[in-house]
Amino acid sequence: MPRTSDPLRLPDTGSKLSARTFECMGTVVSLTFADSPAAGQETQDELAAATAVVERLFRELDETFSLYRPASEASRLARGELTLRNGSPEMRARYAEAHEWRLLTAGAFSPERPDGVLDLSGLIKGHAIREAGRSLLALGRRDWCLNAGGDILVSGSPVPGSGAAWKAGIVDPADRHSLICGYALGGAGAHSALATSGSAERGEHIWRVDGVSDFVQVTVAAADVVTADVLATAIVSGGMPVLNLATDRWDVGVLAVHADGSLLATPAFRRQI
Repeated sequence: MPRTSDPLRLPDTGSKLSARTFECMGTVVSLTFADSPAAGQETQDELAAATAVVERLFRELDETFSLYRPASEASRLARGELTLRNGSPEMRARYAEAHEWRLLTAGAFSPERPDGVLDLSGLIKGHAIREAGRSLLALGRRDWCLNAGGDILVSGSPVPGSGAAWKAGIVDPADRHSLICGYALGGAGAHSALATSGSAERGEHIWRVDGVSDFVQVTVAAADVVTADVLATAIVSGGMPVLNLATDRWDVGVLAVHADGSLLATPAFRRQI
């Protein structure tokens, strides 16, 4: 069940942050709500109900797509017990989306492992976050931050009505207790999502093009979380050529970490380092 942290008071605003967490997809998912005094005091039950909707969505997707669950549809496909043609509409839709990303990234993002097994791990977490965000908005929630293992989507502001941005931290791959920098999401900015791929987070779904990459970790900020998540994975896989492709084709910010610890930052990130 979700766990509630103590509400955080923001100085001089009266605004309150309430965080809830649960574990799914091999990581911790945290959902932070911002509440305005003008909106009235919300009960913990209301926050729990909104979080339960998000958790149920994550678990349903995990039950379908996880290769760590022997009974999942993905595992049945991997064992050859089921063909994609006879798979569920959701499985076929996510494969089609992943295949489209393979074309857009010149093959750097792939829905198949090197051994040919269908593995949509590089897409499903971002998809879960995207769908959870849509559900929260449908429930009337406007000010929140959803973080699933370092992939983040925000809506509104931590100070409702103020236009203030949320602040996301990027982990140092050489020291997971330290941050390289922060990045402002939401507010007046164009980017509401951020995703990191590489050694600081689970990276089993990343297969490097020709076995070589320029980077050990890549963070991408974008307008939507699936774009951020897929491009972060693709740039780790394909290196500098894919980074150039991504920045030419999409409005994104990129922060890439070389093996020697040096950083490559596009203008959106350079303004915040």
